[in-house]
Amino acid sequence: MARNPEVFVRELSAAEGQRLQRVTRRSKDPVRLRRATIVMASAQGQSVPDIAHMFATTEGYVRRVVHDFNEHGFGALDPKWSSGRPARIDRRMRERICRIARCQPADLDLPFTVWSLTKLVDYLVRHSVVEQISAETVRQILRANNITWQATKTWKTSNDPEFTEKKNAILGLYDHPPADGRVICVDEFGPLNLMPRPGRGWFPSTRPSRLRATYHRYHGVRHMFGALDLATGQILYRFRGRKRWQEFLDFLRQLRRRFAGKLYVVCDNFSPHNKSQVTDWCADHDIKLVFTPFHASWLNWIESEFAALRYFTLNGSDYPDHAAQQTAIGGYIRWRNQRAMPKRNFAVGSKIRKPDYLPKAA
Repeated sequence: MARNPEVFVRELSAAEGQRLQRVTRRSKDPVRLRRATIVMASAQGQSVPDIAHMFATTEGYVRRVVHDFNEHGFGALDPKWSSGRPARIDRRMRERICRIARCQPADLDLPFTVWSLTKLVDYLVRHSVVEQISAETVRQILRANNITWQATKTWKTSNDPEFTEKKNAILGLYDHPPADGRVICVDEFGPLNLMPRPGRGWFPSTRPSRLRATYHRYHGVRHMFGALDLATGQILYRFRGRKRWQEFLDFLRQLRRRFAGKLYVVCDNFSPHNKSQVTDWCADHDIKLVFTPFHASWLNWIESEFAALRYFTLNGSDYPDHAAQQTAIGGYIRWRNQRAMPKRNFAVGSKIRKPDYLPKAA
C-alpha cells in the first residue's frame, strides 16, 4: 500500500505565528482551540500521524484542518455549525394543527366529541394538512404551544343585573372591615352522607389504598353550618340534620351570642337565607345580611375553606357512621383554628378586581 504524502502547513509569517499563539492561549471555543493547536503542531514540523495520535483524532481530520488553513487562513479555525435539516412542518402548519386540535370534532362533522392523537393525525393527513406526521410529533407541537390534555370543568357564570354592585360591596367589606362590627362569612357544607370517597395519598407503587365500591344509604345525611370570622380567621360550626330557615336562624342566634357589635354576614342566595322570619330577626338584632350575586358564591370567602375541609377530611375516607365523620371534621377545624390568622388580601391580582370586569351571562 502506498503511503499517504506528508502534509504540512504552509510557511507562516512572524505575525501569523504570534496570532496563532494568542489563539491557543486565549480561545475559549474548544473547536477553535483544537484546530489552532493542530496548525501550530504542523508548523513545528510534526507529521500528520503524530498530530492525530497526540490529539486522539483521525489523520483525515488533521489533513483537512491543515488543507483548510493553507487555503482559507485563520477563517478555517472557526467552527462551521450546520443548521440541520430544514423543518418539514413550518410555523403556519403548526398553528393550523393547534387550531384544529382546539376545535370540537363534532363541529368538523366527525362522529365523536373528543380528539385522540390517533384520530387527530388521521384527520390531518386525510385533509392534506400534512403529508405525513406521527402522533408523538403532534403531541410535541401541541405541548410547545401550551395545549395540554386536561379534564373538562364546569363553571356557572353570574347573570345577576346587580353583579358589580354586590361584588364591590363584598370586596369592600373584605378590604376595609367596618369599625363598628365584624365580617362573618356563612354557608352550609354538605350534604354529609356516609359513602366511600375517592382521594389521594402516598402509597407503595402499584399498591394504592382500596375502598369499598358500594354503600347503603341507611343513615341519612347531615349538614354543617359554618362561619368564617375574618378578624381572627377562625371557623365556627354546627352540625344539623336539616338546613331549613329554622336551622339557619338558630345558627345566627349562636353567632349573635358569641360576638358583640354589628355583624355583617356574607351569604349566598339560598332560599332559607331570604326567609322573612330570618331577615326580620336580623334587622332587629343588628345583623346585616350581605348576599353574593346570583351564581357567584365563590365571592364567599368560606368556600375556599370548605374546599380544604373536603380535601383533608372527606377525600379518601369511608366513615362507619355520622359520629365518626363529625368527629373527624371537628378535629380538623380545631387543629386549623389553633393556627388561624386574620383573613386579608382576598383575590389579589385577580381579574375580578378590574373595574370593568363583568362575567358572561350563564
